[in-house]
Amino acid sequence: MSQITLKVEKRETGKQIAKQYRREGKVPGVYYIRGEESIPILSDPLSLRPVVFTRETHIISLEMEGEEPKECVLKDITFDPVTDKITHFDLIGLSRGEMMNFEVPVVVTGAAPGVREGGILQQNIHKLNIRCRPSKLPSKVEVDISELELGSSIYIGSLNLDDVEIDAADETPIVSCIHSRVSKSDLGELEEGAEGAVEGEEGAEGAADAEATSETAE
Repeated sequence: MSQITLKVEKRETGKQIAKQYRREGKVPGVYYIRGEESIPILSDPLSLRPVVFTRETHIISLEMEGEEPKECVLKDITFDPVTDKITHFDLIGLSRGEMMNFEVPVVVTGAAPGVREGGILQQNIHKLNIRCRPSKLPSKVEVDISELELGSSIYIGSLNLDDVEIDAADETPIVSCIHSRVSKSDLGELEEGAEGAVEGEEGAEGAADAEATSETAE
């Protein structure tokens, strides 16, 4: 797995102080690891881009003044709902020998035969929640669709990840190749059903008219 170096500085805490940092163009964040006190940190937005905008999970070498480099991963990120700017980030420290929870991206590779037959590729899962030791953490999970036929799916149970626990049921579909439109036979059945419904409505209207005429005659 590739590693990214992120240089940060320690910061003061408080809502108003955090707002001031953002006005100055900085992004407040926090580093934490189990069993130790969390460290409020501050980063430049450009430095965060390789960490946030990526299709892979990276181990981050966190550098700050007065501290030894710390290995961590991005745990959470918050964006401004209007400007889409990064407003806060959380980094979780790695304990090399312990099982930990991670989120890794799912990347589809290959070309599905079902798509060539007119199907539409539908990716149901874009990120996987997994549990493993940091040394076994994959940067991404690749799903090969080169044998995916029309009307078929690839499921969680088909993944083969060594020493990795996946937090999803085996029968959960990762990617599917679905029909792009209703078949002619299905369309004919739908049309027949619609015609039958119209005829039924017309018969009901006729019966109602006859009843109304009868009541008028009385």
